[in-house]
Amino acid sequence: MDDFRDRVGGFAFGGDYNPEQWDPAVWREDVRLMREAGVNTVSLGVFAWASLEPEPGKYEFGWMDEVMDLLHENGISVNLATPTAAPPVWLTHLHPEVFPIREDGHPFGFGNRLQYDPSSPIYREYAANITTKLAERYSFHPALAMWHISNEYGPVAYNEAASINFRRWLRRKYGSLDALNEAWTTRFWGQVYTDWDQIEVPNIPRSWMNPSRRLDFKRFSSDALLECYVAERDIVRSFRDDIPVMTNFMRFFRHADYWKWAGEEDSAALDIYPNPADADSHVSAAFNYDLFRSLKGGQPWMLMEQSSSAVSQWQLNIVKEPGRMRLGSLQAVSRAADSVMFFQWRASRGGQERFHSAMLPHSGPDSRTFREISDLGREMKLLAPVAGTTSRAEIAVLFDWNGWWGLEETFGIPRSDFSYTDTVMRHYTPLWERHYPVDVVSYSSSLDGYKVLVVPNAYLIDDEGAERIRAFARDGGTVIMSFFSGVVDGDNRVRPDGYPGAFRELIGAKIDEYWPARPHEEFGVRFADGRTATSTWWRDDLHLEAGTALATYTDGLLEGRAAVVENRYGAGRVVYVATLLEQAAFDSVVLEAVGAAGVGSRFEGVPAHVECSVRGDASHEYVFLLNHSGELSASVPVGGEGTDLLTGRPVSGEVALEPLGAAVIQLARG
Repeated sequence: MDDFRDRVGGFAFGGDYNPEQWDPAVWREDVRLMREAGVNTVSLGVFAWASLEPEPGKYEFGWMDEVMDLLHENGISVNLATPTAAPPVWLTHLHPEVFPIREDGHPFGFGNRLQYDPSSPIYREYAANITTKLAERYSFHPALAMWHISNEYGPVAYNEAASINFRRWLRRKYGSLDALNEAWTTRFWGQVYTDWDQIEVPNIPRSWMNPSRRLDFKRFSSDALLECYVAERDIVRSFRDDIPVMTNFMRFFRHADYWKWAGEEDSAALDIYPNPADADSHVSAAFNYDLFRSLKGGQPWMLMEQSSSAVSQWQLNIVKEPGRMRLGSLQAVSRAADSVMFFQWRASRGGQERFHSAMLPHSGPDSRTFREISDLGREMKLLAPVAGTTSRAEIAVLFDWNGWWGLEETFGIPRSDFSYTDTVMRHYTPLWERHYPVDVVSYSSSLDGYKVLVVPNAYLIDDEGAERIRAFARDGGTVIMSFFSGVVDGDNRVRPDGYPGAFRELIGAKIDEYWPARPHEEFGVRFADGRTATSTWWRDDLHLEAGTALATYTDGLLEGRAAVVENRYGAGRVVYVATLLEQAAFDSVVLEAVGAAGVGSRFEGVPAHVECSVRGDASHEYVFLLNHSGELSASVPVGGEGTDLLTGRPVSGEVALEPLGAAVIQLARG
């Protein structure tokens, strides 16, 4: 990615460009305005399959030749997409079997996008053909700077082709039917398989689904999509292997395990649309940015899509007030994005997203949006020294797709209304509000260098993952863990010897039963220092062994039992929260554990509406200060003398931020 950064001069700035939607007379005006706005990169051809191959085997590349040449002549690099996210209508008419069958048995018809079964050999053949033709023609075009494979991989199909591919996947994983039957506990309800051909994809049955079968299907579906990506990636790499290759992921997307995907990409890339109607959407955006920085071990990532103002996918699509687009873009950069890209360059006149905002809106260049885009383009050039730098953290938050699927996709657990992402955000938010740098980890991530590991609702965890958490604590780390963790193994089977299975010794307590709360039921909780709080939604019936109670219930049938447990484990410490504490009390538990672990906040005392984060390299730190309040000003100490890269002004002591204001302070490392 260093060569890519050098080519664009620091940060990539631009968006999806869809010239096939417009008369060629518009193209030169587009490029003129792109240069005015500071655009240096566009994603081209994402939905252009029908325009490139209007009939089977008949290719029309003349228009793309012209656009590629025009962009290159004007110093604009191309992130060239394989257009396979939008199969043309002729393909689905010739081969209707490529349409994905939905879980309810009904076909997904033409007229949207992603109208394909990832396991379909016919779809894969045609996708490989158009990818090969593109690579043959453009691999050495001087405008090409990156390959963009397909777009927002996501379809989950229940076709016969999916069943055939699912069986292959299961045979590779288990090797024998005996092993599969054991893992899936098929003797329950008499579901034993005696031939591989008896196994089908788990479409909706008359009642409930075998949870292990459904879990494996989620894993398979992610892998089937990944196979499509890898096939196209390998085609373009066969022509030239020095051009970076990626695809665009999505915010909190449940159907693809991005930990597995990231290793197959040269850069992690994210499409994200924080809802301006949600006052806290910038907090979940921050977590996603931390996740994407972490997917490839702390490397800078790419913000591939965002909106310049309103979108069109919600019931209510409000605009971003002046300054919000800039602030959100700088927020991504502050958390190691090396690009600021939008969907899309020019607003479409028709189609589903005709009212989705664009860099160049319907109101044209004499508009608030285009002026803000152009101002941001100038600022991105000023921030060029920041590109390629990253950040460090002493706190890691665990995020696991298998655990997500276990909690939300397999049913039959004490509560079937878990939201894994809400749980994760509940743990992350107090850290964000106190300006702690945070990395996100999987069970296979290195935990070296971290002092604190936060484990939200790790219901499903395999033996290796459980041992890595125990080893982290034994070696001196602090583990903060919430209820209903360690319950089942990697096959979704309840662990033997009672709850919490994998973590009984770790938390120093056993659990007799899990007690979901009735609607509106609340419980009193008293901490050892006399503070009181309430909890709701869930309680573990905890029986202390080696652990000690930090808080106990003050009423109900569990009165006197532990609600929060501390346990010394090896050289480390474990704090286990056995109920859904009210947010303020929960925040205190998390922050006290972080403080006791010796982790400090560089920006202690700075109000939560000011986001503070740091990127750096061996010679400089870049301190990002972002005021998310539209009403409140703030002053923030920066701890040294430096320069605000956005204004060029020297900075010493404190930085004053107006509402929605931002500063990026360059400080020399001592």
